[in-house]
Amino acid sequence: MSETLEGHLERIVYFNEHNHYTVARLKVRRDPDLVTVVGQLAGITPGEVLKLWGTWETHPKYGRQFRATEYTVSLPAHIHGIEKYLGSGLIKGIGPEMAKRLVERFGARSLEVIEHSPEDLLGVEGIGEKRLEMILKAWEDQREIRDVMIFLQGHGVSPGYSAKIFKQYGQNTIRVVRENPYRLASDIFGIGFLIADRIAEKVGIARNAIIRAEAGILHVLEKVSDEGHVFVLFDQLLDRAEALLEIDRTVLETGVRNLAASGGIVLEDFHPVRGLLEARFGVLQFESPNGVQIEDDSSDPCFRGHMTAVYLKAFYAAEVGLANRLMALLSVPIKGLGTDVRRIEKLVLHRLAIMLSKEQWVGLHTALSQKVSILTGGPGTGKTTLIKAVLAVFEAAGKQVLLCAPTGRAAKRLSEVTGHKAKTIHRLLAYNFKNGAFQKNEKDPLDTDVVIVDEASMVDTFLMYHLVKAVPMTAVLILVGDIYQLPSVGAGNVLRDMIDSEQVPVVFLKEIFRQARESLIIVNAHRINQGVFPTIVDSNRDTLKDFYFIQQEDPEKVLSTILELCCKRIPERFKLDPLLDIQVLSPMHKGIIGTTNLNRVLQQALNSSDDIIERMGRTFKHGDKVMQIRNNYAKDVFNGDIGTISGINRDIEKITVKYDGRAVDYQFVELDELMVAYAVSVHKSQGSEYGAVILPVMTQHYVLLQRNLIYTGVTRAKELVVLIGTKQALAIALRNDRPQKRMTRLCDRMKIVSGQ
Repeated sequence: MSETLEGHLERIVYFNEHNHYTVARLKVRRDPDLVTVVGQLAGITPGEVLKLWGTWETHPKYGRQFRATEYTVSLPAHIHGIEKYLGSGLIKGIGPEMAKRLVERFGARSLEVIEHSPEDLLGVEGIGEKRLEMILKAWEDQREIRDVMIFLQGHGVSPGYSAKIFKQYGQNTIRVVRENPYRLASDIFGIGFLIADRIAEKVGIARNAIIRAEAGILHVLEKVSDEGHVFVLFDQLLDRAEALLEIDRTVLETGVRNLAASGGIVLEDFHPVRGLLEARFGVLQFESPNGVQIEDDSSDPCFRGHMTAVYLKAFYAAEVGLANRLMALLSVPIKGLGTDVRRIEKLVLHRLAIMLSKEQWVGLHTALSQKVSILTGGPGTGKTTLIKAVLAVFEAAGKQVLLCAPTGRAAKRLSEVTGHKAKTIHRLLAYNFKNGAFQKNEKDPLDTDVVIVDEASMVDTFLMYHLVKAVPMTAVLILVGDIYQLPSVGAGNVLRDMIDSEQVPVVFLKEIFRQARESLIIVNAHRINQGVFPTIVDSNRDTLKDFYFIQQEDPEKVLSTILELCCKRIPERFKLDPLLDIQVLSPMHKGIIGTTNLNRVLQQALNSSDDIIERMGRTFKHGDKVMQIRNNYAKDVFNGDIGTISGINRDIEKITVKYDGRAVDYQFVELDELMVAYAVSVHKSQGSEYGAVILPVMTQHYVLLQRNLIYTGVTRAKELVVLIGTKQALAIALRNDRPQKRMTRLCDRMKIVSGQ
C-alpha cells in the first residue's frame, strides 16, 4: 500500500546520471533522525521540499528506507533551506559562501530575486556580469529538469520511464511530448502506443486528430511485422486501425495518404494471379480491373480493396532489395572447382574420415557448382557433415570461407561441430552499435570467396537483405537450414520463399543416418513432420529413453507434473541440471500452463534466493534464468539470448546477467528488456539447444496447435523430450499442416525479376 512522506532534502548521498537513481536524506517533521529515500528522483536539490509517494522497506545493509515511486518538488521557503539549496553546488557561480551572502542580503526573497529581479544580484559582493550570466544559465537548466520531471509525472509517466524520456530528449522533452507524444512509442523501448496514446489524451490531442491516426496506423504496421508479416492488405490495415482507435475510416484513409506522401510507408498494387503491378511513393495511383489508372480516388474499390499492399518503408526496401540482389548473384557465372568426383571423394575421406551418402554428394556438388544454393533437411540427415565436407573442398582449393549463423548460440555450436570460427551475422557484417548501421555492404563487401549460413530458416527479411548485400558478386552463398521449423521471429519467410520461387538450386536431405535412427527424438521429429503420431514409450519403464509422452487432461495436474519433472524426476533419473539443462516450452503466454504462470511457479520452486527485486511489473531473483526480449546492439545481446542473473546491486540500481560467461550490466530502468525464462515460447527457442525439453500439448492451445510448432519444440532437445497433455491435442497439431500464412512477396518478386 502506497504511503506519503514529506520533508526538506538535506543531502544527496548518491546519484546515477544515466538512470537518475538517487539515494537521499530527508528531514521530516517530528522525526529527530534523517530518513533515507531512494528512487528515480531527477532534478532534486538539497534545501528543496519533497513530497513523495511510495513504500517503506528494509535494506539488508542500510536498514529502513523509503522507496519513492512518485514525487513533487517545491522550492524552500525558509532561510535555512534557501541557503542550503543555493550552496549545494547546483547553481554554477554560487557556492556556500556566496549563498550565505545572498541570504544575508535578500533573506527569504533570495530565490524570488534570482527568478524575477536578477539584476539586483549585481549589488552582492563578488557578482559581476559574467558570474551573473553563469548563475542565470544554471538556474534555467535546473528549473527545466525539475519542470520536465513534474510535467511527465503529472501526465501519468512513472519515474522510471520519465528518466528514460528525459535521457532521450533532454531539455526538449516537454516540447516533444506536447507536440507529438506518439514519438515516445517509436523512440523509447517499453513505452508502446497505448501508453503514448494515454499521454496524448492528457495533453489535449483529439481522438480523431490526424497525428493520432498516423501513429495508430504505424503501430498496426509494427504489430503486423511482429506477427511475421512483411506487409498488410489495405482493408485489413484499416480494419485493425479502426478497431484500435475507434475513429472514422475517412480519417484513417487520410492518415495513410499522409504517411505515403512523407515516405514513411509504401503502397503497392498487385494482382494475386498476375503478380506485381506497381509500387508508388507519395501520390497514390491505383490500377482498376479494366486497366484504367485512377488517381487518389478512395471511392474506387481498388483503393479499398484487397489488391493493395501496405509496407513500412524499411520492409519494402528490404524485400525488393533482397529479391534483386539474389537474382543478380544468380546471374553471375561461377568458376567451378572441377568435376573430378574421385579426387573430391578422396579429399573428403582423407580430411573427414567419412563416406558421404548419395544425397550428400548431390548437396556437395550443388554447393560447389552454384552461385547460391540451399541445403535443407531435418535432424539426423547429415547437414552438419555436409557443411564440413563443403568446407574441406573449398579450403583445399585455397578459397576463403566465412561461417555464420543468426544467433550467438547457433554460431557457437557451428564453431564447435566444424572446428572453424563462426560469427553471428551481425558480427560478420560489422554492425556498428553506435550508429545502428552495418559496415559491410555492397560498397564494402565481405572479403571472402564463400559464405555459409547455418540455421538459415531463422533469418528474417531485413537481416537476410543486409547479409546478401555484403556477399561479393564473385562469391558463393550457401544457405543451410530446416524449412520445417517455425519461420523466423522477425518478419518474412525467407528460406521457404526462396525455395518456392524455384530460382535457387535446392537439395533436400531426407535419409536419416543409422546412428541418428537410434534416437527417438530424431525418429519422432520426422514422424511428426510427416503428420504421423510419434512412437510412445512407457515412462514407468526402467530403461532410459529420450522421448516420452505423459497423458494428462487437467491443466492443474499438468502444471504439478511439470514441476515434479523439473525439480525431481529428470534431475534424479537423467542427471540434468534443472536450471542449465531443462527448458519448458509452451505454445502460449496466458493460462495455467502458459509461459507467464509457468515462470512464476518454476521460479518459486527452483530458485530459493531471497535477493529479489521487482521492476517493470516483473520479479527477478539472483540466480534466475532470464531471456533478452529485444535486440540491444549497444549491449551486444539479442532477442532470444538466455543468461543467468549473477548479481543484483541495489545501491546503484544495477543487475548483471551472464551470457555464456560474458557479463552484461542492466540498469533497473532497463529491466523491461528481460523476462524470466524457466519457460519460454517455442518461437523464442529457435536456434537454441537444450539438454531436455518439456512441452505441454493441450486442447486449450487449440489456436496455436500446429505441426511445425511441435516439430520445432521437439528438435530443440539434445537428450530428452517430454510431451505432456492429451493425445487429442497432439493429433490436432499433427493434422494442422497449414500454419498461418505470412504476408510476403519475395517469392513473386524473384520470379518477376527472372522474367517468369
